[in-house]
Amino acid sequence: MGILSTIFTWWNGATFGTRLGLSGKKQVGEDDLGNLYYEGGTDMHGRARRWVIYNGANDASRVPPEWFSWLHHQIDDVPDRALPPVRRWEKPATANLTGTALAYRPPGALDLGGARVRATGDYEAWTPDA
Repeated sequence: MGILSTIFTWWNGATFGTRLGLSGKKQVGEDDLGNLYYEGGTDMHGRARRWVIYNGANDASRVPPEWFSWLHHQIDDVPDRALPPVRRWEKPATANLTGTALAYRPPGALDLGGARVRATGDYEAWTPDA
């Protein structure tokens, strides 16, 4: 990423000003996607302020549930210490796929040709005269 995009574009990652504002803050962890989590100072309620610096595009759906809980003060300690280990049957969190080629498209969607399965005959359309 070039220096100008680092200064002016917030949607491609943390800007220069954000990184400058994190000086003196403590990095407390990193998730599997490479997002970095910081803590430092207090908010107006006296709670510790917490931040995420995204690895790549700024998309809140890219924050795993355990780190979401930490960011929103639902758990006090970092997820590695506060939560039980992940069970083997749990699926990993995925980002929101809306607007991508991997998004869910139901049968009959225009992207799939617009043809849907015929009704089975158990449906009768309403008419105002009936």
